[in-house]
Amino acid sequence: MRDIFAEIFAGQPLDPMEAARRAVRPQLRRRFYQHATVGEGSHDHPVLLDGRAVRTPARNTLAAPARALAEAIAGEWQAQRDHVDPARMPLTRLANTILDGVASEPRAVADEVANYLGSDLLLYRADQPDGLVKRQAQRWDPVLSWAREALGAQFILSEGVVFVQQPARAVEIARAAIPTDPWRLGAMHAVTTLTGSALLALALLRGRLSAEEAWTAAHVDEDWQMDRWGKDELALERRRFRFAEMQAAATVLGSLSD
Repeated sequence: MRDIFAEIFAGQPLDPMEAARRAVRPQLRRRFYQHATVGEGSHDHPVLLDGRAVRTPARNTLAAPARALAEAIAGEWQAQRDHVDPARMPLTRLANTILDGVASEPRAVADEVANYLGSDLLLYRADQPDGLVKRQAQRWDPVLSWAREALGAQFILSEGVVFVQQPARAVEIARAAIPTDPWRLGAMHAVTTLTGSALLALALLRGRLSAEEAWTAAHVDEDWQMDRWGKDELALERRRFRFAEMQAAATVLGSLSD
């Protein structure tokens, strides 16, 4: 069973669209277990398939630090039907990433998140048309106000794509708010890369935004274009897949919130 588990998830791409493309290929494993449950460990809660612990592709035990989180992961396994489809298991994929990658290199992951602070999505504004300018301000200004008031981080706005050097103090303060434990760090990294904004990820982490609010804020420009020119079904399909990744990260953060 452990080898089968590793084979299912080994080499799974981090990019959701590539994962989706692979998912349509006829390479899915038949479901090889009856029940997915949660056990009790000394420090965590392992996911069990027919009572047996399984391992990630890197041979780490698939286990979560909170029982509710482990139950959510087990729920993905229990929801599989005739075949095990990794494309429909975003929480399990995120857990694999955290256990196999983030846990061993937390500082490098935190640094990658912090790199977004210097050119965060929320800091670069359109100068026209007025409707887009107002929509960006409506969705993004409250987050920047929160960063200023709650964290003490004052960032500088720019119009267009001209790079603006952000105050070192603001970046330093926001960097200090990035969690160090692998699970919340891995979830925040996922949100940052999905939205293009470490500030949105911090707001979600701290409970200032819901996952839906952060997701909407991240797609202001794209939604504006669709409102004007019509819906792009391929873009919306990709977005639905990525939102499942966002929800998985939000589940991790919610289950481990203070």
